[in-house]
Amino acid sequence: MTTQDQDDKSYDPNDTTLTFVNRRDELDPLSGDDSLVAEMSCGHAVTAESLTGWCRSLLDQGQYKFKCPALNEDTYEKCGEVWSYPEVRRLAALTVEEMAYFEEKIAQLAARDYCELKICPGCKTYVEREDLTNLSVRCTICTADNNKAYEFCCQCLRPWKGRAPRSDRCDNDGCVNHELEVLKNCKTTDLPQVRGVDACPSIRACPTCGEIVEHDKTGCKNIICPRCQKEFCFVCLKLTPVCLKTSTHYMPCSDGVAPRQTSIPVWRRK
Repeated sequence: MTTQDQDDKSYDPNDTTLTFVNRRDELDPLSGDDSLVAEMSCGHAVTAESLTGWCRSLLDQGQYKFKCPALNEDTYEKCGEVWSYPEVRRLAALTVEEMAYFEEKIAQLAARDYCELKICPGCKTYVEREDLTNLSVRCTICTADNNKAYEFCCQCLRPWKGRAPRSDRCDNDGCVNHELEVLKNCKTTDLPQVRGVDACPSIRACPTCGEIVEHDKTGCKNIICPRCQKEFCFVCLKLTPVCLKTSTHYMPCSDGVAPRQTSIPVWRRK
């Protein structure tokens, strides 16, 4: 979709399935008054253009839950209500091309959150890794084709070698966890707006799900994981509510800067 295509988006004023309101677009308060404004289920007003842009930006950041960013007038806090995809599709007036993009991204991101999928080196099909503490994965297709158990390493993606189960590596040469190597050897960085933080590891694994994240060096020391949506302190690696019991968003953590991580947390979803 071109920029011109998105700029031309508009609602049908005769569409009785939408609730039109005489308010400014609350996702883009600086927008003009030319476009029709519709009300979302949370009560905030949007245009098709602003809703498309916001939701697409969320997908591009790895988030498939569409949360309203509008500020509530009474509290000046973000609304945060989750819009369903059917609602977004309708009020964003998504084109056929946009729907295909949105639905593919949503499926990919949801699979990443709820399944650990790897490509079997034997048959090249996706296999779900159910036990996240075991790198050895059995492929049922290759097992049936070969009439014997076929397992591969979901870290180096080669036929399994050595004892199992195992969580660190198999016995194939060069089988290493590259994300763990990055964590162990990353450079340090500073957080200019957080007092006393000038030598913090620049890359962290989320303490809840293990997602590899970086801090953009703006704002406070806490970040929200794009995968599990948990907020944690980039400095001490505690969940934000725990960290803030003994410090503030811009003050040093009571336990100081956590060292480089030497293991990646496993997400216990159930």
